[in-house]
Amino acid sequence: MDLSPAARRAGAILHIDLDAVAANWHALRDRARAGGRSVDSAAVLKADAYGLGAVEVGRRLWAEGCKFFFVAHVDEGIALRAALPEAWVCVLNGMPPGAEADMIAHRLVPALNDLGQVSAWRGCAQRQSQPLDAVVHLDTGMNRLGFGEEEASLLATDRMRLRGLRLSLLMSHLVSSEKPADPLNRQQLDRFRAFVERMPGAPVSLANSSGIFLGADYHFDLLRPGAALFGINPTPDAPNPMRPVVTLMARVVQVRRIEAMAGVGYNHDWRSARPTRVAVLAVGYADGYLRALSNRGEVTVAGHRAKVIGRVSMDLLTIDATDLPEELTTPGNHVDLIGPDLPVDAVAELARTNGYEILTSLGARYHRVYAGAVA
Repeated sequence: MDLSPAARRAGAILHIDLDAVAANWHALRDRARAGGRSVDSAAVLKADAYGLGAVEVGRRLWAEGCKFFFVAHVDEGIALRAALPEAWVCVLNGMPPGAEADMIAHRLVPALNDLGQVSAWRGCAQRQSQPLDAVVHLDTGMNRLGFGEEEASLLATDRMRLRGLRLSLLMSHLVSSEKPADPLNRQQLDRFRAFVERMPGAPVSLANSSGIFLGADYHFDLLRPGAALFGINPTPDAPNPMRPVVTLMARVVQVRRIEAMAGVGYNHDWRSARPTRVAVLAVGYADGYLRALSNRGEVTVAGHRAKVIGRVSMDLLTIDATDLPEELTTPGNHVDLIGPDLPVDAVAELARTNGYEILTSLGARYHRVYAGAVA
């Protein structure tokens, strides 16, 4: 364990295993390459790599051979470009009006979502007197970002609309890939294939994390895993094929004993049914430990499990430590909020949300420790 002064001061320690991230990336790519197929894998590092640090994750994956990265916003791309000067970086949300100069300066590739964005980016290429890379995003059923059916047909009919642009990728995004039996998956695949046939000559990408497990038909040229890289289960109805990445350990601040029927925390939302030993932990919703885990969350320590009791407050939460060995919960010791015995998907289930929200909510006050980081 990190025993640095910063770690001793921190309310909680967030351990991020970049060796596991790298292993997950290789496993996903190798799965698609089975049988000798030529498939590559990108890494989706939006939301600061799902809360785990896009620069640190990006540097490690680049060292592993990952050359293609996706972010959501221009500023995320600018930050990643500073760390990865040679990488291909795509901005999924496209090109905001007025951001053209920044995208060109930092060599960011927009995912173009409609004909207006195509026209604007083509105008940039003309003013630069040089071609610019572009991604065309087709909406095959999400009804969110991407070319709708009518504009997609216009683009496929008149490829001159892309003159001055290098079409580096055709992509779409799956709606329900974590549910293999959902007919939406095949419907989207058929729509996407029909569009790709009308737009030959560019690499193609459809599979997100869960989409990789739908089979070879969905793999095309480039995979786009995000959540699975960070240990979230891409196959929710089956055992998790990914290695866990995150351990979050909260420091015990104080231990107190209360009598039966005593209340704990704001509004006394929890009352003891017996004399109870209460451990107070130095983590709260300001750190991204969700209020939804009030009276629902659990913690583990050395194979033992305990319940979160009372409301999660801004900087603190309380657990029922009565049945835990006392030596494990003395002030200064740590208990796991996320860890080997309580993975991120299990925490998400307790909070009635998904692992994506748990990871992206991880706060800035944690002392972060990266295993396997590269300079």
